[in-house]
Amino acid sequence: MKELIKELSEAYGPSGREEAVRKIIQGKLKPLADNMEVDSLGNLIVHKKGPGKRIMLAAHMDELGLMVTFIDKNGFLRFSNVGGISPHVLLGERVVFNNGTAGTIGCEKIDSMKDLNFKKLYIDIGASQKKEAEDKVRIGDTAVYQRNCLDLGGRIISKALDDRVGCAVLIQVLQEIESPANDLFFVFTVQEEVGVRGARTSAYRIKPDYGLAVDVTRTGDTPESETMSVALGKGPTIKVKDTLIISHPRVKKLMVDAAEKAGIPYQLEVLERGGTDSGAIHLSRGGVPSGVMSIPCRYIHTPSEMVDYQDVIHGVGLLKNILETPLE
Repeated sequence: MKELIKELSEAYGPSGREEAVRKIIQGKLKPLADNMEVDSLGNLIVHKKGPGKRIMLAAHMDELGLMVTFIDKNGFLRFSNVGGISPHVLLGERVVFNNGTAGTIGCEKIDSMKDLNFKKLYIDIGASQKKEAEDKVRIGDTAVYQRNCLDLGGRIISKALDDRVGCAVLIQVLQEIESPANDLFFVFTVQEEVGVRGARTSAYRIKPDYGLAVDVTRTGDTPESETMSVALGKGPTIKVKDTLIISHPRVKKLMVDAAEKAGIPYQLEVLERGGTDSGAIHLSRGGVPSGVMSIPCRYIHTPSEMVDYQDVIHGVGLLKNILETPLE
């Protein structure tokens, strides 16, 4: 499964350009799906038929990116963010475009780091004039972090673990589940980082009886971190609340009962800032009872996100136990 996480996380796939990630997932799941389709927005919907309720499971394929807005006469690229990126993590970072063009991020002279913002930053792709840069990139092209996935033994560092690790969990569950007790729709969504857009349209189409997002969540276990009762290595989290959803009590109880019955370690999560695809799913049509299982992740929305491998394995086990239980 570590190889799967590496392959997914290193792929290029900013919001709106998730096709390379989708192609990898299609190749893994085509032999296992009863039906597989890509909707008009780009979501990959994989159907595994079962006798029970319709359950939608969502993990987003997209990652954060930087979009070119202007090319100056010397070939430097100005850009805006695609998703929630802080300018303070960008200095000196290497980025790569879909066509393989790579560059590094520089900054104009500033008197204080307090003055740092996107207007002060630029991408240097090694061009010496505007025409040379325009031969490589165009206005509207999107770059992502250029970082490899590193296996530290018990833990993994990579770009885009938000939410390629969630995609890996869903792929692994579908590969392992033999007798689903419910009618399962595994949805690999687009454009979550810019407003949970793919989950909104796919939930409307599927009409699920229950919704479950699989994503990452912040931790409170690093030096002088913000207070949060989540740590790496203590199991996946069962969400209570975030900015976009208060988890349905029936879904939360179902998840807690499944974890305790199987002896799977878990943590309860209250995320004060942020949201997941469940925020869109639970408001679809007349409403869908929904919840979230998250993998604890340090340094979210940076080029070096970190997860604990055992949390991932336990997350697979928890989802399998939930999906093999008939839902009333």
